[in-house]
Amino acid sequence: MVEPGGGARLVSLRFQIGARTLFSIPRRLERVAVSLDEAVAGKVPKVPRLAGSQDGFLITSLPEMLVGEVVGRGFFYAVRQRYTRYYATFEDLRYDQWLAGLSGNARSGLRRKQKKLAQHADGMMIRSFRLPDEMAEFHALARPVAIVTYQERLMGMGLPNGPEFVAEMRALAAEDRARAWLMTLGGRAIAYLWCSAEGYALRYDYVGHDPAYSELSPGTVLHAAAFEELFAEQRFKRFDFTEGEGQHKRQFATDGVACVDLLLLRDTVANRAAVGAVEAFDRAVDVAKRLAERPAFATLARRGRRA
Repeated sequence: MVEPGGGARLVSLRFQIGARTLFSIPRRLERVAVSLDEAVAGKVPKVPRLAGSQDGFLITSLPEMLVGEVVGRGFFYAVRQRYTRYYATFEDLRYDQWLAGLSGNARSGLRRKQKKLAQHADGMMIRSFRLPDEMAEFHALARPVAIVTYQERLMGMGLPNGPEFVAEMRALAAEDRARAWLMTLGGRAIAYLWCSAEGYALRYDYVGHDPAYSELSPGTVLHAAAFEELFAEQRFKRFDFTEGEGQHKRQFATDGVACVDLLLLRDTVANRAAVGAVEAFDRAVDVAKRLAERPAFATLARRGRRA
């Protein structure tokens, strides 16, 4: 469905090896983000009309089965990545039932981690926050943890700083659309989780823990405690683990939707050339990775580094 458009932003088509970007090709794209509620319902997203200066759309978390529904005349598409959008459902389910649904290894591992933290000499405590004034307090306590997390140091995705974000947290809390949890040891904050609501789903927005306490798995234990509260509360239907995959998401989720991030571009020579170049580069990187895993090539690589 096409609707009057909003604002486009400059998005780069990146030539990447792992997390490292070698160079990029800029394109002016309108971002269309599919919510979890829409993805679960299999609802075709509303795609706005393009302004004359725009190159196309970046549609994120589009259910793979709907790709054909959004591609219109004059456009071509390219899949940037495929993944399962994991989520946990709270409807008609109790915490103990969710816990029983984990694999045996995951369940025993979680109980072992919970026991280890509960018996820690410094004394572990978990606090939850949901009111506007509580959100301001949570932010002040969690930011020192965010500063040392790998999310902030490597990706710039720790809990945001500044009065604007605190105001947003307070506003969402005033609408009962935010939840937060903090873990402390000996009065010192070591892990946090902050979530905002979109529709019927609570979203996995910002999470982190102090790496000095990684061996205690504070993030996993904190998330399980948050789930226990959310199952009891029954305010939200689902917990949205958002885009991307990971062991923690797979373990804690009850369901998932096969999704893609889709580039939907004007069918021009320049756009096709840009996408083709990125896809060819990605294929070359994949081939190089597979070759590097072969013993003969690994030996040659080691010899080359020593030369």
